[in-house]
Amino acid sequence: MDLNKQTIGFIGTGVMGKSMATNLQKAGYPLHIYTRTKEKATDLINDGAIWMPTVAELAKASTIIITMVGYPEDVEEVYFGETGILENAKPESIVIDMTTSKPALAQSIFTKAQNNAIHALDAPVSGGDIGAKNGTLAIMVGGEEKAFQALLPIFQIMGENIIYQGPAGAGQHTKLCNQITIASNMIGVCEAIVYAKKAGLDPSRVLESITTGAAGSWSLANLGPRMIQENYAPGFYVKHFIKDMRIALESAKEMGLATPGLLLSLELYQQLAETGEGDSGTQALIKLFEA
Repeated sequence: MDLNKQTIGFIGTGVMGKSMATNLQKAGYPLHIYTRTKEKATDLINDGAIWMPTVAELAKASTIIITMVGYPEDVEEVYFGETGILENAKPESIVIDMTTSKPALAQSIFTKAQNNAIHALDAPVSGGDIGAKNGTLAIMVGGEEKAFQALLPIFQIMGENIIYQGPAGAGQHTKLCNQITIASNMIGVCEAIVYAKKAGLDPSRVLESITTGAAGSWSLANLGPRMIQENYAPGFYVKHFIKDMRIALESAKEMGLATPGLLLSLELYQQLAETGEGDSGTQALIKLFEA
């Protein structure tokens, strides 16, 4: 596939999708855009992206279609049915779902795509709003390895750590491993910062010491400072993290795996959402510990 001759259709321009699409646009790719709220795509449209009024029209007009939506039900809505991507994309098109979704759903998309002579990849990402803006996302890919290799230059515009994980669904399983790791880590980050404050320490100075040692993590280095600054703007929504953890818990149960850390984190985040923080960033968890 000659990527210089391809038109990219991008569906979903939220906190992360907008930055990912912007990076593709800056790299010179013609973009077709669809999102439920057209206003969210205003900047992209002003910079030359073509607004498509329906998913079907976007699919027909594009050769590479990227989706970055909210929930598995949103993924199902845009991919399946008479007005969905898979019934309207051209043969030999490549579809890439970058939403964090269910591995089984990624496999269903792959099978249906294959039946329609379409190539499908599941390629969820990690790195939050910072990684999306800077083009430094970790991208975990499942599906046909040949399609992955063909699309690698596209992925390299959006991310840095790009790894093919295996057949359809493998990207989603890898992302769930990522979310399971973050789930327990976020509790530790919150407890450490609150502990530092209670001990009369400057928490920012404490972070200078502990982010470079054995306790170091992306969440500690990037979200710890936001917690201290009481900056709860979403780089990644609480409501979306809850969705991810529920999917991971469901997947773990299907495999007969106990994940007590994940379960505790989910319970705490659900408690946080019940206080009206669903649209806050995941760093708002510290509010439960400071209460």
